Amino acid sequence: MRRNLILLAACQAFGQACNTAMFAATALSIVEFYPNREYATLPTTLQHVGVMLSVFPAALLMQRRGRKFGFRLASVFGMVGSALLGYGLINQSFLVMCSAGLILGYAVASLQMYRFAAVELAPPEFTAKAISWVTAGGVVAGVIGPAMVRWTHDQVDPPYLATYGGMIVFHLIVFTIMSFIRFPSHKPPAASTTTPTIPVAPPRPLWQIAVQPRFIAAAVCGMSSFGLMALVMGASPLAVVACGLPHTETHLVIFMHVMGMFVPSFFTGHLITRFGIVQVMTLGIVVMVAAIFFALHGLSAWHFRIALTLNGVGWNFLFVAATTLVTTTYRPNEKGKAQALNDFLVFGTTAVSSFLAGLLQERIGWAPLNTNASFLLIGPMLAVTWLWLSKDTRRPA
Repeated sequence: MRRNLILLAACQAFGQACNTAMFAATALSIVEFYPNREYATLPTTLQHVGVMLSVFPAALLMQRRGRKFGFRLASVFGMVGSALLGYGLINQSFLVMCSAGLILGYAVASLQMYRFAAVELAPPEFTAKAISWVTAGGVVAGVIGPAMVRWTHDQVDPPYLATYGGMIVFHLIVFTIMSFIRFPSHKPPAASTTTPTIPVAPPRPLWQIAVQPRFIAAAVCGMSSFGLMALVMGASPLAVVACGLPHTETHLVIFMHVMGMFVPSFFTGHLITRFGIVQVMTLGIVVMVAAIFFALHGLSAWHFRIALTLNGVGWNFLFVAATTLVTTTYRPNEKGKAQALNDFLVFGTTAVSSFLAGLLQERIGWAPLNTNASFLLIGPMLAVTWLWLSKDTRRPA
């Protein structure tokens, strides 16, 4: 189990590094040739749209053909999408870079399913820690992603072209590592003729899974945490440069943000096991409020660094706890469609937030953007209040 989880965490590291590089590099590379700066985050937005459109096909393909096949196919999509980013940059084609974002969406949709694959690699009592372990691979992503951008952004002309080449290499590494992970068989065991079979409950319609209060609470927390994170993270490179800070500062801000997102994963699972899902969600909301507070009280480099770091920490607590909660809402024969619906809702919200990031940053500025972002915490506050009152987070589906 540990070997498989470590390898899956390594895939998370390199896959998430590509996603981090996409956030850090794309908007800044586009404003070099595209005059409408407020749409500079559109390729990243379309990546989230691609995720939203891909979650159901990717999840159902994995349920039919297995995790390994699905994850390796996603790496191929990642290589193609990264190559198209470079091609679009060379030819100064905004439309090609947008189409690359859509294609990369399939790779990111599968990347987000690593946390569900981790659950299948671990015993039930290790669920929260398995999710946390694999999510912790993002710590390495937080180092190698921004480092790769810093090292490659000016190596060749035009700027950031070498960054997209580095993304191709990282996706190739993920494709290779997947060969060594032993996932559980996706085929049901053959029926025995000598021993009676245990009856299995038929899968419920998707709407019956979706209307469970626990599923709604988990989805709301996942949607809000990812939406708020994408809004602030997407706008931050443009905001940093607009405040007169150097481009290299954006790399450090993104680095600290990604560290905030993934370093807590080393102990988030332990916190959930010891104190409970609701308590960790509550802590995540408090930390995200603190992040907005710092963002509203200054435009220095350290204000950006602290605000983005706290935003990442709050995201981790909310998202890992929400993922743990959603795994209690479905049966094994329902996992594909339930996981896909959850991620469809999460990344639908993220796509809207990512699109609004550049638009709001250019039109109203950093402080008003963060003020509006605070409204995204109303949903998690209501969901956590309901969970506190119901005390219903561990009952099986």
